[in-house]
Amino acid sequence: MARYDYRCGSCGHVFEVEHGMQEHPAVVCPQCGQPADKVFSASGIKFEGSGFYNTDMRGGSSSTSATTGSCGCADCPHAN
Repeated sequence: MARYDYRCGSCGHVFEVEHGMQEHPAVVCPQCGQPADKVFSASGIKFEGSGFYNTDMRGGSSSTSATTGSCGCADCPHAN
């Protein structure tokens, strides 16, 4: 189960509702009983530092050695 924020279109009250990710229930405001809409917000995941992009190299080297695959990882399953 996941928790989602909803905002009432009538009174503006913001509240949480817990339901499955595949479910799309008709949610009503607990204060006034009017329909509420899901509030979409930015993800809480933040990627910082090196190692998250294919252009980042861990050792500071920009070339791959002969013992590694085309992507630069040891025992590369991506080798051509």
